[in-house]
Amino acid sequence: MFAVHNEDSALDIVQDSMMKLAEKYGDRPGEELPMLFQRILQNTIRDFYRRSKVRSTWTTLFSALSPSDDEDHDPLESLLSENDNESVSTPHAQFEQAQVLELIEKEVKALPPRQREAFLMRYWEDMDVAETAQAMGCSEGSVKTHCSRATHTLAAALAAKGVTL
Repeated sequence: MFAVHNEDSALDIVQDSMMKLAEKYGDRPGEELPMLFQRILQNTIRDFYRRSKVRSTWTTLFSALSPSDDEDHDPLESLLSENDNESVSTPHAQFEQAQVLELIEKEVKALPPRQREAFLMRYWEDMDVAETAQAMGCSEGSVKTHCSRATHTLAAALAAKGVTL
């Protein structure tokens, strides 16, 4: 879920990974399966991003040419959510905020997987250190180290691009 930011996609990825594990490595000893599953899962996530990158390139190009036919999308909902934040009132400020958010997302995606996972769980999912350590299967000290490295890396990358928060 933290890697792809979409619950349905995450469930599909886990299911695909489990199927690959069962099909290709069902004859292996049980103690090897967790590590094999983690490797298969990481490769499946990478494949997901490769496919979505290609797909988003084409959908972005085509969506700019035609109006949205998506019945589930309500433009009024997106307008309301954008206007809820009164501190960003001018179009220029909204544009700048969108650019900064896009830059932050790009830098978060560039983090090493463990740092990104710890950072997202701690700061975007508001999990405490113990919960994050349990979810990641590591010690609380490792979570603190990953978070510290992630925040320093993000701060340096954003400062290098002229972003001050």
